[in-house]
Amino acid sequence: MITQEDIDAFAAMTNVDTQEYSYWVEDKIVTEGDDRLVENILGLVGEAGEVAEKIKKYRRDNTKINKEDIVKELGDVVFYATALANYFYSDLTDVLQTNMDKLNSRARRGVIKGSGDNR
Repeated sequence: MITQEDIDAFAAMTNVDTQEYSYWVEDKIVTEGDDRLVENILGLVGEAGEVAEKIKKYRRDNTKINKEDIVKELGDVVFYATALANYFYSDLTDVLQTNMDKLNSRARRGVIKGSGDNR
């Protein structure tokens, strides 16, 4: 599970500020309105699928996982996740913090495992 210490360590390792990244992503968006929403969600799913495809081939075909390829695809996932956060007037920092709060709450209540959004 990602902790605040993990995020702080990540921030210390990189020169990328999540708000600056949000602005950078926004500058790369080429669609508007509902077209943008659809393009961004399909982009996110497509890029996540590319990560899954590489892992599938590793498991099924016993191929080597290339870290650089995975990192590139994860970068695309983060791009589209950031674009969607921007679309909904949020940003990557808020997404990360909200996710940490949710998972920390589940951990405190002993419900990390299981199913359902509101466990």
